[in-house]
Amino acid sequence: MISKEQFNKEIELIIANAIREDVGDGDHSSLACIPASARGKAKLLVKDEGIIAGIEFAKQVFAYVDADMKVETLIEDGSKVKYGDIAFYVEGASQSILKAERLVLNAMQRMSAIATKTKVFVDLLEGTGTQILDTRKTTPGIRALEKWAVKIGGGTNHRFALYDMIMLKDNHIDFAGSVSKAINKTKDYLKETGRDLKIIVEARNLEEIQEILDCGGVYRILIDNFNYEDTRKAVKLIGDKCLTESSGGINEKTVRHYAECGVDYISSGALTHSVYNMDLSLKAV
Repeated sequence: MISKEQFNKEIELIIANAIREDVGDGDHSSLACIPASARGKAKLLVKDEGIIAGIEFAKQVFAYVDADMKVETLIEDGSKVKYGDIAFYVEGASQSILKAERLVLNAMQRMSAIATKTKVFVDLLEGTGTQILDTRKTTPGIRALEKWAVKIGGGTNHRFALYDMIMLKDNHIDFAGSVSKAINKTKDYLKETGRDLKIIVEARNLEEIQEILDCGGVYRILIDNFNYEDTRKAVKLIGDKCLTESSGGINEKTVRHYAECGVDYISSGALTHSVYNMDLSLKAV
């Protein structure tokens, strides 16, 4: 993953762009009927069950819109919530609360859904020693939020983007000519450019795994779309030479079985691309 400083910059960019998109030259609905001097208070009402996420992000949004707004946090990110819970109160200029409302809700609803789904996978893996990973199958423009939500749900972040880790998948291998050619060219590239990036290589069969091991210098092998029996064989073959990761349509019904094959990680795009938003509302009090 990227540095904390760079991650924070991504969050700042998301907020700035989202407010630009939503507010434009002004929230004319509020400007038309609410005096600039009016002050108000609102609560974040939970109307669902699951893991709440995005409270700290909401605080950043409120601060960006109006530094004078005050937030009283009642429930922390990562907590279990139920219908009727109040996550926080926000107080300040009524116009400012309304300007921030939609971004806060859109982000928190999706982040909470991702955190909730991630927690399901984490619980299914309990006791196995296997960690659940997210992927790059995220919503364009808000990847940082979605990966943040995975962490809140107890998951582990994979690489953030194309630039912070080398990941050689089937198309790279086929375009390069073979697994070994792809790996050797990558090693040369890293040496020539002076980059220190970890290398993950996808394997489609046991023969490719052996070829990867023969090349050496790989951080993790992606055991992609293997059945349980072949996954166990792959883990045994790899041993402690590098880390292992299973992927390929793994869901709630199969994730524990793959973990019991002995892999270090399981990656699932479903954590971020197949969720239903948690129902939340920001209500004036």
